[in-house]
Amino acid sequence: MSIERAMVVSFSLLSVWWRGWLGIIFGFAEREREMAGDGVTLEDLKKRLAEFAKERDWDQFHSPRNLLLAMVGEVGELSEIFQWKGEVPRGLPNWKDEEKQHLGEELSDVLLYLVRLSDICGVDLGKAALRKLKMNAIKYPANAGSRGSSEKRTEINTDVDNDAGGDCVKGRSIYSDSSTSNGAGSQGSSEKRTQINTDVDNDAGGD
Repeated sequence: MSIERAMVVSFSLLSVWWRGWLGIIFGFAEREREMAGDGVTLEDLKKRLAEFAKERDWDQFHSPRNLLLAMVGEVGELSEIFQWKGEVPRGLPNWKDEEKQHLGEELSDVLLYLVRLSDICGVDLGKAALRKLKMNAIKYPANAGSRGSSEKRTEINTDVDNDAGGDCVKGRSIYSDSSTSNGAGSQGSSEKRTQINTDVDNDAGGD
């Protein structure tokens, strides 16, 4: 092999080696950025959790009930952090860095189980959350007595200033009529009815 040919081959191998290391370095950097929370979405978390479970053959254990109970357990661990502390100010200014890090870990556990549970149940958590925000905006209109009040609303009144949403008439329960009707499936049933009598997505309220 000529010297020129050997130099070309050596340079090519060196380029491949260098590109490989660059890929590793930038791959680690990308993962570090993701782990730091930059640009992480619910969809990203859902995919990563699915891959995590598949790699460990844990799908067989991830039933809705098991995931829910696991999440409840994590909520308990989260609650323990605040136990006996009384009310704490926003930002937790008097907490140590280790305490905040521990809090972040427990919050993450709850979030990850919630994302996984929604995925297993076939629920688009992002869309469901946005829809719930719309429903809450109707239930608690800013100009109809909700502003500055922590009182839980059980009825939606639309005659307050005449612009509180227009989805239910005054005095009508936020729950569907069937939820309180003896002849609509409630009699003899312990099922809790929580369906709001307002179709947020299809604007089918009109009451």
